[in-house]
Amino acid sequence: MNILIVDDEPLARQRLRTLLGDCTDCQRTTVAEAGNGGEALALLGPTGGRGFDVLLLDIHMPGQDGLSLAHAVQALPQPPAVVFVTAYADHAVSAFELDAVDYLTKPVRRERLQQALAKVQRLQRPSTPAPISSLPEGETLLIQDRGRTERIALHEVLYFKAEQKYVTVRTATRSFIMDGALSDLESRYGERFLRIHRNALVARRALRALEKHHDPDEGEGWAVRLQGSTEVLSVSRRQVAAVREELAR
Repeated sequence: MNILIVDDEPLARQRLRTLLGDCTDCQRTTVAEAGNGGEALALLGPTGGRGFDVLLLDIHMPGQDGLSLAHAVQALPQPPAVVFVTAYADHAVSAFELDAVDYLTKPVRRERLQQALAKVQRLQRPSTPAPISSLPEGETLLIQDRGRTERIALHEVLYFKAEQKYVTVRTATRSFIMDGALSDLESRYGERFLRIHRNALVARRALRALEKHHDPDEGEGWAVRLQGSTEVLSVSRRQVAAVREELAR
């Protein structure tokens, strides 16, 4: 893993270098530093292909701030993952809207840094979905859709949502309707799906962000964003802590 630290404070950069040296659960090839957004973009190059896997990015910097830099990095053909490292907790929603992998507040603990780097490694590790025929029993869903019977691999499902007498099954590309109860799905697939509301289960692997949200029916509250979907799903107040804990893993 090649890492670029972007922070205008030399002591903060040195602190992260020290923590990276203490991290035992990730492989590192190089660690480079930049003191501002301009230096960072120069190191990345116009294609973003200089081999950096992740930016450890401060937000409050002279000139181009970290949020603006993250937006510019997104436009690169081969953008690295972004992990914000900041003394301010009030930019988390903006950070996750920019597809940040994680948001760490200073002073950073080694354990949290390791968790963030592990998330980056999971996202960047190439994966080949197993063919349906090789999946263990219980790893596929049988969907009856418009007179057609279709198997859906469980790892493709982003969420289950109860609506009236049916359950909507949502993948990144399609929606299906199936008979059944969320409680049955939760009992069968609880290790893979987290209850966020009385009417919704979401894939733990797809959880991307927790943010403040206004629901027309329930008023001010919380919602989650999922990898592979532009939708936001409401989170009940009693499940907010469980979602936060899952995101921190």
